[in-house]
Amino acid sequence: WRSDWKEKCRTKILSCDGMIALISKNTPTADGEIFEIETAYEEDIPVMLMYINSDRPYLSGILKDKLVNLWSWDNIKKFIKGL
Repeated sequence: WRSDWKEKCRTKILSCDGMIALISKNTPTADGEIFEIETAYEEDIPVMLMYINSDRPYLSGILKDKLVNLWSWDNIKKFIKGL
């Protein structure tokens, strides 16, 4: 990773109307994904967390106690329409 990736990532996130974060068994140790989600929350970008399969990993930190939706096109459609 280049050292300025976080700054570039934040700039991209700021241009978004919302973020759908896909949650898998790898999410708890995916530092880049966690940074992206944290950044969206910090910048008041609407975030929908969504499990991508039947794995339900323990989530801590910024993700602890957040609602994680089940994967469905209806959930995605509702989120996008609500932006």
